[in-house]
Amino acid sequence: MTSFADLVSQLCPAGVEFKTLGDVGKFTRGNGLQKKDLVDSGVGAIHYGQIFTHYGTSATVTKSCVAPDVAKKLRKAKPGDLVIATTSENDADVCKAVAWLGSDEVAVSGDAYVYSHKLDPRFVSYFFQSSDFQRQKAPHVTGTKVRRVNGTDLATVKIPVPPTAVQERVVAILDKMERLKSELEFELEFELEWRSRQLAFYRAHLLSAPLHSAKSMKLGDAFSLKAGKFIQASKIASIADDEHSVPCFGGGGLRGYVAESNQTGPRALVGRQGALCGNVKWADGDFYATEHAVVATPNEGVDPRWGYHMLVEMNLNQYASKSAQPGLSVKVISDLEILVPPVDEQRRVAAVLDALDELANDISIGLPTEIEGRRKQYEYYRDKLLTFEEKTA
Repeated sequence: MTSFADLVSQLCPAGVEFKTLGDVGKFTRGNGLQKKDLVDSGVGAIHYGQIFTHYGTSATVTKSCVAPDVAKKLRKAKPGDLVIATTSENDADVCKAVAWLGSDEVAVSGDAYVYSHKLDPRFVSYFFQSSDFQRQKAPHVTGTKVRRVNGTDLATVKIPVPPTAVQERVVAILDKMERLKSELEFELEFELEWRSRQLAFYRAHLLSAPLHSAKSMKLGDAFSLKAGKFIQASKIASIADDEHSVPCFGGGGLRGYVAESNQTGPRALVGRQGALCGNVKWADGDFYATEHAVVATPNEGVDPRWGYHMLVEMNLNQYASKSAQPGLSVKVISDLEILVPPVDEQRRVAAVLDALDELANDISIGLPTEIEGRRKQYEYYRDKLLTFEEKTA
């Protein structure tokens, strides 16, 4: 088989033509589809939120359907079209796309665009994942709390348009790489899950072991629990740089990076808003806590790391309000009772759990590093395969 480099040289000796997405296709906004319309059978449908949580580069079967009478009112994606989520809470996820390769049309929700074109669908979908696309997209992302891109701006993004044979070879290579990456990640993540379960077992055992010297305290007496402060989304960078070097934590954990801190660690933080409220994160050094994060400052007699593990073990999400937007009341959790052993015992327990925690979760060592390394390797080769010398006029 001809190598990829030789194929490009044979078919594109003078380079590859670049065109705007608007020149080679058309963007059509979805409409009307809401989560409450989704059912298990009927006409296939793709809700924009599912593109983040369920779909990969392409799909032949939808996760959900809508009733035929609802489908009649909705815009559709045809086989070969891309369905693009154009709304997200962060810049990186805006314009995540899935190539629809099923046999029938599917209904598409608002906050998503259908991109109809004549190129290889998976080639275009891979291009939407590339660093080149992300770079061209960035100036067009707007909004504060919710980030979005409109179809008019997307139409200005330039895409390489090599011959069909080259597009197909790119797709074949990336499909194989993606499959191998997924298989390896599954194996590594299985191992990581096992280690995490091991940590959870020992955490539950060590933090619940009866001690005559332990005393009962309210959580609000063991910690000072205070919410952070609001900061505009426009002041939060998704990637750290010289001007934005301070980690910023919200209700779901790390939101990005800001210019100035409002807290100094080490501290445990508890998410207090959204589906992930009750989750516990750890912050060292200077950081910024938003109004959706509760900073748990240990009072005298409470070891910070023991306190962190205790907060994790308490599963605080169970105390969240049962509403459309779950929330965690500081007053409610302040009244919860915990058993606090002497500081020396706290430190002994914390040292054991920290060692297991490091083995399972520390991004700088072990399995997470291997998983991240494989992802970066895949992204590097994906970008190289989608980079072509531009044909001059």
